[in-house]
Amino acid sequence: MKGSSMNTHMGNITIDNEVIAQYAGSVAVECFGIVGMAGYSARDGLAKLLKMENLTRGIAVSIKNNKLTLDFHVIVAYGVSILAVTDNLVDSVKYKVEEFTGIEVEKINIFVEGVRVID
Repeated sequence: MKGSSMNTHMGNITIDNEVIAQYAGSVAVECFGIVGMAGYSARDGLAKLLKMENLTRGIAVSIKNNKLTLDFHVIVAYGVSILAVTDNLVDSVKYKVEEFTGIEVEKINIFVEGVRVID
């Protein structure tokens, strides 16, 4: 299990990176303008929209010096401001993940892998 550990007065707490990625992904898809997470196929050179149960494939979590770095591969809605969507994503994810885990989020990298028209 790869994750982060915290020592408290009651003992040691370890949070798996997969748990952090799942939570961050669920927060991200709730943000306005985010259609979903993207899975990138290096073989095909194509990004595809991931289903809800595969959200973590579009998110990379790394921990260094007890600080989180999150990489998001997203697909955004056609016609929205990418800057506004990504700013909203960063603010929401940073606040909610820090509140959820108790670990500081140092950096959030967003890779826009595609654009989709929403019906």
